[in-house]
Amino acid sequence: IEHLSFKAFNEGIRLKDCIRMQQKLMNVRVRCVAADSIYANNANRKFCTKYGISTSFVRKGRAAKDEPLRKVLRSELSKERATRLEGSFGTQKQHYSLSRIKAGNRKTEILWIFFGIHTANAILMIEKIRNKTAKAT
Repeated sequence: IEHLSFKAFNEGIRLKDCIRMQQKLMNVRVRCVAADSIYANNANRKFCTKYGISTSFVRKGRAAKDEPLRKVLRSELSKERATRLEGSFGTQKQHYSLSRIKAGNRKTEILWIFFGIHTANAILMIEKIRNKTAKAT
């Protein structure tokens, strides 16, 4: 979660910031992005084209010569996004009490979200360590 707001906002304008933050945190260049259609605005399309980032956005206008290949790429990106990202959110909502946050004020709600996400990450790290030691033995 790179942006938490209690006011309505269009998350589609956050793509550039998300990509930049990902590159900074992971120290890698983002080469492809899978996102909901709300992110497929002209500014984001232009940004991704400028930096050579492949997207899952449906192409505007006429189909390109390599459209079948682009369709396969879009499909794979969307599938990966659905499996990893949406699956992760679903798990966190179900198992870490994030489906129904019952906080009395903004600070408590942020704290609730923070601990839910960090608990989920801690459990993932423990599972990775267990798998690594199991393979080593």
